[in-house]
Amino acid sequence: MSTTGTGVQDAYRLPTSVKPIHYDITVKTDLEKLTFEGLAKISLEIKTDTSTIVLNASKDLELRKATIYSDASEAGQAPTISLDTSQERAAFQLTDKLRAGSKAELRIDFAGKLAGSMSGYYRASWVNEGKTEYYALTQFEPTAARRAFPCWDEPLLKATYSITMISRTDTVNLSNMSVLLEEPIVENTSISPDIADIIASIRNENWKITKFTTSPPMSTYIVAIANGPFSFLETSVVMPVSGKTVPLRVYTTPDVVHQAEYALGVKAAVLPLYEKIFDVEYPLPKLDTLVASDFDAGAMENWGLIIGRMSGLLLDSKRTDIRAKKGVVSMQSHEVAHMWFGNITTMEWWNNLYLNEDRQVKLALVYFVPLISTVRVYPEWRVNSEFITAHLNQALRLDSKISSHPVEVDCPDANNINQIFDDLSYSKAASVLRMLSHYVGEEKFLKGVSIYLKKKLFANSVTHDLWDGISAATGLDITEFMENWITKIGFPVLSITEDAEGITVRQDRFLETGPPSAQDNEILWNIPLNILSIKNGIADIDRTPVLRGREEHIPLDTSKPFKLNAATNGVYRVLYTPERLALIAAEAAKADTIFSLEDRMGLVYDTMALSKAGFANIASSLTLVYQLKDETECEPLVRATVMRTFSIRDDVDLVWQAISLSLSEIRSIWWEYPEITDTLDVFLRSLFVPLVEKLGYEYPDGESVDTSLLRTLAIEQAFEAGAKNVIDELKGRFKTYQESGDDSNIPADLQRVVYLAIKAGRYGGREVYDLMAKIYEKPKTPSEQESAIRAMCSTQDESLIIETFKFIEHKARDQDVLTFFSDFTWNFKARRPLTKFWQDEYDVMFNRFEGNFVLNFILPVSRGKTLAKRNKGLTNGMDEKSTISFYSTKKDYFDIEAFYNDKDTSKFNQTLAQSLDNVRARAEYVERSTVDLKNWLNEL
Repeated sequence: MSTTGTGVQDAYRLPTSVKPIHYDITVKTDLEKLTFEGLAKISLEIKTDTSTIVLNASKDLELRKATIYSDASEAGQAPTISLDTSQERAAFQLTDKLRAGSKAELRIDFAGKLAGSMSGYYRASWVNEGKTEYYALTQFEPTAARRAFPCWDEPLLKATYSITMISRTDTVNLSNMSVLLEEPIVENTSISPDIADIIASIRNENWKITKFTTSPPMSTYIVAIANGPFSFLETSVVMPVSGKTVPLRVYTTPDVVHQAEYALGVKAAVLPLYEKIFDVEYPLPKLDTLVASDFDAGAMENWGLIIGRMSGLLLDSKRTDIRAKKGVVSMQSHEVAHMWFGNITTMEWWNNLYLNEDRQVKLALVYFVPLISTVRVYPEWRVNSEFITAHLNQALRLDSKISSHPVEVDCPDANNINQIFDDLSYSKAASVLRMLSHYVGEEKFLKGVSIYLKKKLFANSVTHDLWDGISAATGLDITEFMENWITKIGFPVLSITEDAEGITVRQDRFLETGPPSAQDNEILWNIPLNILSIKNGIADIDRTPVLRGREEHIPLDTSKPFKLNAATNGVYRVLYTPERLALIAAEAAKADTIFSLEDRMGLVYDTMALSKAGFANIASSLTLVYQLKDETECEPLVRATVMRTFSIRDDVDLVWQAISLSLSEIRSIWWEYPEITDTLDVFLRSLFVPLVEKLGYEYPDGESVDTSLLRTLAIEQAFEAGAKNVIDELKGRFKTYQESGDDSNIPADLQRVVYLAIKAGRYGGREVYDLMAKIYEKPKTPSEQESAIRAMCSTQDESLIIETFKFIEHKARDQDVLTFFSDFTWNFKARRPLTKFWQDEYDVMFNRFEGNFVLNFILPVSRGKTLAKRNKGLTNGMDEKSTISFYSTKKDYFDIEAFYNDKDTSKFNQTLAQSLDNVRARAEYVERSTVDLKNWLNEL
């Protein structure tokens, strides 16, 4: 057992008697036999006298022989090896003790199979001229490096790496660093005696050896190698701090390399920007990206060799919708940010995950920092506003459950690390940093980040190191300010009451099931109030008030409009009196409102969440939505062509997105109440059909991004609500394509909804279903493949639903199974069959995905890093991406609980609890609000 900084022994951490300082790794990859073998030479510092060396090795990795050499002895020792498969450890027992202060080298021969596990060193497949072929790549986060080579697989134990790869000459070898030497293995090739056995049988048989330069110190989980028939696109950038020219490449299989140009351009735009923002040199000689056909996570930030899935990084320039472009920018910029956060500076252990993972936070800093970079590179995309939907609101949903966990969660057992890759480790952390940046000012915030990075270059950190850096830049006690936001569960709701002198603000913990018990309401947060009001006739934001106690009275002129949490930067909800909410809603609906886009989005999300928790009547929330619907009073402008366009307030798309998500969640919660869903569909048609009629179905060149996105959203929502004229239009466009083979009449932004409407969704049968299955297996683009999955999962034919379950079992790629499950949850007719399928095949599915992120995200409410958060437009709510979270009755709650009673849930017990909490909250919402919802809808 190791010893922590407090002197307490930790059964889950490796002993600290030995420390690795350098790995010399040789790996031979055989893509025909789908095997690998190699040699690890690991240089060690001996910290205390020891006769045992313990490191990590998976049961799937064969350890053949080992030798230990010490500078205190000329002869090597052959230790005995014992394995602990449950903790994935190998112990090497020595005859002669290694002395403290000495140096040693451990040499281990190893071998393994290239399985399709999407973890460790594994195989991926692609189709080359009708033949399935394979390539090999790695995914080591969080603890799978041990599946590829024996190592100290903990983030604290950084070391340098020299990697050598042996492969066939017609393949490409990739790793973190640049190629130092590559040559064919022939009779006279000079080979180290250590690896003579590995290459003995392959001289003069079209094999080669590739040596890479030595890396800086890095953690095992960001080491990467790949071998395959890759092609690439390349460019280079001159870095603003170092002045160095850094080559950039994107590798793929040859059939899709032409779709990598956009991702390459994004990387070229953001890499120099990060170096300038952080004032810290990018330390590696190159930055590659490998786009893979089989990949568990959305993407992985391996240092110098980012690896990601096709759906997140490839685009067809001729058939690309705006949301797909945003997805590529989001994913690529996030992973590039990791080159600093998580790679240069790494958390000591996985409880500090948010320092590694915050993306759009998948690192508290790498969800928020890409937001800053994307704002600067793509200002027209309003990513700061999108953050509210993609991260802040999503985090608040999860954190409002009694089973939530802190951002900095204790995770001593590496076997359970995958559970904490959720929206709290990502989106809440990023949201908290966004709030902090707004509070101290972005310039000072980034200065503090730079101080932190420079102090921890190539080292490990804990949370307070970041706070110390920002404290140094601001002169504030950031540790005191931030402590409860990171180390405690939950977030507050602020209740606002008024009197003649101003307002009283009170904080309590917000729970989706209603007011907390005294025991659950002990935490007090430091809350920047950001009060928006009118002073001297103009809008003014007072950033100085911070609520630190339970409640406080603040002087304010309440005769004029006001709102707390200006621009929705704070990580909290705000509860106004019904009278004040009505006034705020009326102000928000004005064309010249003082409330920003972010304010209006926050109002929608807050009011819907508060009604779900019982703090407000659902009717008042829907009334606010109804008032905001008219904020797009579009005035037609005549053009001298057959088309007309409309002048629309530039920011309305995101408010409509908030409205559609909120209404779709209501539709999803009451999914087994047709008298409500049918009436709600009428309401949805009244909202979105007029938008479709105003905006049309064409996407003219030069149109604003917001208008294009609003058109797509309106058409998709009108279709989902059963608008006949929209359905007929989509069917007609597909018929033209069927008859002519020309798909130019189907804009890329509408491909998904056309596929749903015509091919295999509401209006398709066997013939079109089979066509979707063929498109899935051989798509033109990743977006087309995702559209095909959605279409297959939208069928209303019960026999085709069952057939799709069989397709998932036998034909779907492992990386796509989560997408199939997620898309099925949008199909009300498939929900109960989906749960039955999962329960019937539980053992098979558990064994299939036990070692992957996927297991945690088929079951729970949160998708985390498993998929880049893609805005798919059509949605039935945000908590249903699992096999159980969409239920809304107490009977289902108890049935689910009973099913898992005799299961080993240790690897997903936390997310199971969150899912059950979600079902309970939905059931209480239905019991409390069904009558009010019916009455409101009937009065429209």
